[in-house]
Amino acid sequence: MKQIKSDVHSSFKNLSAEIDSIIKNFDTQGKDFGNQDRNSLKLFELGNKTVNVKSFRVPNIVNQIAYKFFRKSKAQRSFEYGNKLTELKIGTPQPIAYYEFETPFLFKKSYYISEQIHDDLTYRELTTNFNYPDYDNILRAFTRFTFDLHEKGIHFLDHSPGNTLIKKTNHGYNFYLVDLNRMEFKSLDFETRVKNFSKLTIHKSMIEVMSDEYAKCTGEDYNKIFDLMWKETEAFQNKYHRKRRLKKKLKFWKKH
Repeated sequence: MKQIKSDVHSSFKNLSAEIDSIIKNFDTQGKDFGNQDRNSLKLFELGNKTVNVKSFRVPNIVNQIAYKFFRKSKAQRSFEYGNKLTELKIGTPQPIAYYEFETPFLFKKSYYISEQIHDDLTYRELTTNFNYPDYDNILRAFTRFTFDLHEKGIHFLDHSPGNTLIKKTNHGYNFYLVDLNRMEFKSLDFETRVKNFSKLTIHKSMIEVMSDEYAKCTGEDYNKIFDLMWKETEAFQNKYHRKRRLKKKLKFWKKH
């Protein structure tokens, strides 16, 4: 397996040797961080910053061929989308670099490096703790943040509870998108905008608040927004649970 491609942000070119070393020693150094189920996350020190290194697992054989010959890898997309968000003044951890490795015929490992954000909470906390301090203002600020995404033509396909970091400031709250590899940049119609909220919560009370704030942002009718947002939320939940039931059945059949 050999390295085929990497790109380092211009602000970090002077640290390229140190970044190379981080990737080379990823398996034996660094501090484990976050959810390790699908991909590995580790923290490293780089200069005077703490950086987050995401190691994407080797994809299935179909995607090993696709990423080798036809599609950009998750790491490359994360890096490019992170830079695009920064250009559009949307919060995301500072993109630093990405690395890819392959064999002569297949794509293998890839890594995305970004600056570590020391957040106060994620959107997920809002779905589990309704007594969180300043709850209503945070949820409304998040809705305005999402409206800003839509106005700037950003369709964040993984707009889900764990993928927005929230940091308190003296003036309110800053929001940072993570898990960036699935995005579209285009003009968004009304239905696409509202459907973009469908993965965020199962709680009708949260849908009511977000619908109210989004109506204020857009000038659209509250009931029109709420009815569609709740309908799309229920549709997503039904699809999600159907998938989980199917996976359980497949596991059962494999065991027997």
